Amino acid sequence: MKVANTLRQYWAALRALLVFTVILGLGYPLLVWLTAWIPGLHDKAQGSMVDAGGKPVGSSLIGQLYLDAAGRPLPQYFQGRPSAAGAGYDTLSSGGSNLGPESIVDTPADPAKLAAGASAAEAGFRPGLLTQVCSRSAAVARFEGLAQAEGSRPFCTPGGVGAVLSVIGPRDPRGNVSRPVRVVSVNEPCTAGRQPFLDRYEGVQVQCAAFGENYSLGQIVPIRGAAPAVPRVPPDAVTASASGLDPDISPAYAGLQIPRVARARHATPDQIRALVAQTENGRTLGIFGQACVNVLQLNLELDRRYPV
Repeated sequence: MKVANTLRQYWAALRALLVFTVILGLGYPLLVWLTAWIPGLHDKAQGSMVDAGGKPVGSSLIGQLYLDAAGRPLPQYFQGRPSAAGAGYDTLSSGGSNLGPESIVDTPADPAKLAAGASAAEAGFRPGLLTQVCSRSAAVARFEGLAQAEGSRPFCTPGGVGAVLSVIGPRDPRGNVSRPVRVVSVNEPCTAGRQPFLDRYEGVQVQCAAFGENYSLGQIVPIRGAAPAVPRVPPDAVTASASGLDPDISPAYAGLQIPRVARARHATPDQIRALVAQTENGRTLGIFGQACVNVLQLNLELDRRYPV
């Protein structure tokens, strides 16, 4: 009796396996494949590839870098967002940096390794999210020909790192330092001729950071500074998307790049601005997301109308 029940259970399981294999292993993939051939969907199913001169040059869904052989951004092209995917827009390493709003303290580089010729990364330098945003904003301002002040952001030093202090001293019952006895600018290591971005904090002389010292015992205090509440460099110019593959930029970032591209293309800013407006995409269904500009499509249109 027990053997017969066991055989019935195995037979039922086998039939379920066969049914689901046909439905999910054969029927569903076939349905998806056939759906991909529906007019209007086939191009998207093939990766939304974009052709130029009969050759595929990229996908409208995935961003790419526009750099010269030395890794410098090409002035004749609109630049996309920063990317944390591998070396930049690497589809095999899609993802964000995993850094959040509280990532405001950098891991300093070993000065001995720097003196030996190692790069900052090889010497152990790991910038926090705040310093990444500050340095990118300063770099974008330089590339676009803006004044240094126009690339400034709240909580950034003039040198382009996070303006963060470690305030050391006795604390009150709420955990705040009541009387500072030592103040250190934790993201500014002591190097020849360097002075901290702030001279004094609550009457205490601000020091630069010394490699190897632990300042976590102090209260970490970001300093806003005098930067405008709405920086000239827009947020998508200094932050990577969650996937690292975002192909679009905001109209504000595109507008910031218009004068530089116009100079490189020997066109007028109004001509380039009209081209940006033509390639701008509005909100999905008029209500979802934000207006954006696809960088690949815009650059291809630039090459077609205003070749270098």
